[in-house]
Amino acid sequence: MDYRNIITIEPGKRGGKPCIRGMRITVYDILEYLAGGMTEAEILQDFSELTSEDIKACLAFAADREKKLFVVSL
Repeated sequence: MDYRNIITIEPGKRGGKPCIRGMRITVYDILEYLAGGMTEAEILQDFSELTSEDIKACLAFAADREKKLFVVSL
């Protein structure tokens, strides 16, 4: 998935953390909800402005970042 049009980084917003479509919801927020046991449906119900694609983009962004960290550490 190409997350580049969904995940945005703006220096003045949320301390420059990666956010979803310029909103104040960060990738970290979504990952933390999922890790805490919330389902995608529960997240979408709590945050009506989000889409399923937004959540997939967060996962793709995190996977890509993890892959880059692994390559750098080699």
